Amino acid sequence: MSEEKEKKVIGDYYIDPLIFTHTFVKSCDVCICSGECCYYGVYTDLKEHDKIVEIKERIIQSMDDSQTTDTSKWFEPPEEDEDFDSGVAVGTDLHNGKCVFLDKQGYCTLQKIAMEDGEFKWKYKPLYCILFPLVIYQDTITVDDDHLNRLHYCNLKKNQDSTIFECCKEELKFLLGEEGFNELEQYRSEYLRSINSV
Repeated sequence: MSEEKEKKVIGDYYIDPLIFTHTFVKSCDVCICSGECCYYGVYTDLKEHDKIVEIKERIIQSMDDSQTTDTSKWFEPPEEDEDFDSGVAVGTDLHNGKCVFLDKQGYCTLQKIAMEDGEFKWKYKPLYCILFPLVIYQDTITVDDDHLNRLHYCNLKKNQDSTIFECCKEELKFLLGEEGFNELEQYRSEYLRSINSV
């Protein structure tokens, strides 16, 4: 998180202005990286975990031979974490060197089944998967530097031709709602003016 974080609040979150200036790739293309950001698994809120377990049979139908259909191997043990709404985080486990829900083409099975069934694409996907390279840390929307630094494609400066804000507009609207996103855009304009006038 940027050290000089301004305490701007939108909805339930502080905003780290680093999201306006940190560079990133313009758009996600798993044909290039095979979903590398998903190799390490993700922490889900306990409620998200329960929602996934409820539809396990549907998930299994769309898994390929690189994934495990043994549901006892899908998740790590729960742990307390105040950054999650329920206060409990449950990590997805790894299988064949990648998240159990990532198929061999680099696609998320949770998003794939929603789209196959005509549902909203992020209906089953954990929030922290949706938001990457953003993260919510101590009630602040900021950049997930720890995870980003592990990536071989998205973390290369030569591939970063946009900013995290520009490439994550849809994700930020999902999190903040239309009104909150409009407020965020206004704050971005004010912040960029302030640093450019120095």
